[in-house]
Amino acid sequence: MATASMLEPPAKGSQASFASDFGQRVLLTVDTEEEFDWEGPFTRDRHGLDHVAAIPRFQAFCEEIGAHPVYLVDWPIVQDARSVEIIGDAVKRGTADIGVQLHPWVNPPFEEEVNSRNSYAGNLPRELEAAKFRTLRDGIEQAFGKAPLMYRAGRYGLGEHTAELLKDTGIAIDTSVRSLFDYSPQHGADYTHHPLAPYWVDEDRSLLELPVTSVYWGVLRQLGKQIQRLQRHVPTFYSALSKFSLLERIALTPEGVTSEEALRGIDIALDDGLPLLVLSFHSPSLAPGFTPYVRTEADLERLYEWFRTVYAYLDRRGVRTASVADVIAAVER
Repeated sequence: MATASMLEPPAKGSQASFASDFGQRVLLTVDTEEEFDWEGPFTRDRHGLDHVAAIPRFQAFCEEIGAHPVYLVDWPIVQDARSVEIIGDAVKRGTADIGVQLHPWVNPPFEEEVNSRNSYAGNLPRELEAAKFRTLRDGIEQAFGKAPLMYRAGRYGLGEHTAELLKDTGIAIDTSVRSLFDYSPQHGADYTHHPLAPYWVDEDRSLLELPVTSVYWGVLRQLGKQIQRLQRHVPTFYSALSKFSLLERIALTPEGVTSEEALRGIDIALDDGLPLLVLSFHSPSLAPGFTPYVRTEADLERLYEWFRTVYAYLDRRGVRTASVADVIAAVER
């Protein structure tokens, strides 16, 4: 049976449904990766892992507020004994999950030219994407003693053959789709028309897509997708609408999104009946100086306050935390 390309929106009737007692849940995903220069060129070796020392504080904080993070780890993290010890402890205690995140420029085998186009794993030749993924997936299972069941392509870089690769290697859930975002000007995928609700990628319902949650807010939100197409031709059009609160795209992340904005986005997603909110951020933001979003200690404390505020609000709205196992157990096939 042919597997559909994940670059295209799913076919009609593909939306996933969950057991009635699943309710509405939240899944916290962490792009757990090396530190690198976000504004510089991609490199094989100019990166660090200093922020890993900050992960224990974050994990303890998650356990305090009732969050269950999914650490989507890439190759430098898997090769670092300290990272494996810290994250592995939470996984063994059942307070976190482990998943896969592929950054092809730092993941062997190294056969491709390092450039922007090749930073999206889905743009690589089929055999090379598969070789990099299998090397990482097997490394994760060996390091953590547990096979990963969830995948996110670094930079949301899915390709024509990614779905088939994931199914062949036992991945049950993909969370690479970032609905409402278009990365095609940088050689990536266009997810403008992908749905926000979870859906099945394939006809035999063995690969579930959990899009990263983003919503439109404002009086023009029903026209968001049409207006976003104009953004390619009039770059200032979208920002002007946002300035006057007519249309705003809200991603559920503490990186560049205030807690006030996030709560508005949560209300929209929940009121629209979304069964699962998928939050995301990058692990280097757990220490100052490694991402554009956390430059200072004050920025870091704001990130923690964002999570505290968001999870308190989710609790008030009756939204419970989900683990990977919860999602797999509840989805109806």
